[in-house]
Amino acid sequence: MNFYVMTLFPDMIVNGLNTSITGRAIENGLISLEAVNIRDYTLDKHNHVDDYPYGGGAGMVMQAQPVYDCYKSIENKIKKQNEQSHINKKPRVIFLTPTGKTFNQQMARDFAAEENLVFLCGHYEGIDQRVLDMIVTDNVSIGDYVLTGGELPAMVMIDAISRHVKGVLNNDISAETESFTDNLLEYPQYTRPEEFMGVKVPEVLLSGHHANIERWRRNQSLIRTYENRPDMFENVELDKKDRKFLMENNIK
Repeated sequence: MNFYVMTLFPDMIVNGLNTSITGRAIENGLISLEAVNIRDYTLDKHNHVDDYPYGGGAGMVMQAQPVYDCYKSIENKIKKQNEQSHINKKPRVIFLTPTGKTFNQQMARDFAAEENLVFLCGHYEGIDQRVLDMIVTDNVSIGDYVLTGGELPAMVMIDAISRHVKGVLNNDISAETESFTDNLLEYPQYTRPEEFMGVKVPEVLLSGHHANIERWRRNQSLIRTYENRPDMFENVELDKKDRKFLMENNIK
């Protein structure tokens, strides 16, 4: 999978993602990352990429031309790569914006099925709407708050998406059992020692009885989701054992 990030701060993207799991995935060729500096495409002799907003108001707005030309350079590069594999498909372009759909685990899975993803990071008071209408396919937000720019949201999304690319995680089962799978939060985890400051690991986890362990983990996920994310709990598909457990614990 190939990630392209259109940004005014490419070092922020590269330094942030060339570590940990994403860093190893890049090193191993499982994903690729290219941070493209929008400022490199300005025609302004002073390298400006912004100007005052029409209609007045505070702040500055990123101009359409540098953003458009930056995108076209990426699109042309992808076209050349696609010609070799006889693929004719434009990349999805994700604009990080508070006005977009809220990013979630299902979106991460969907995006992971793409060959190429382009992220557009805005700054100042926003980007000229004309270029957004021309190139953006997906408007996405990572939450109901405002950040200085789109770089942090882009890194969050790339990290989450990369986890669903085959081979990125050492144990691919991890991606199937972590939080938000089946609309459930992940169960509690424990490791050695068996007792810490008087608190013991739940006995079921030491039993070696895999069916009982899986049932315990499922029950813990149900409780966690019910208590912490009731909005998600409403969409959980319950089986007979789930309903019995919930009834015994007075959870409706």
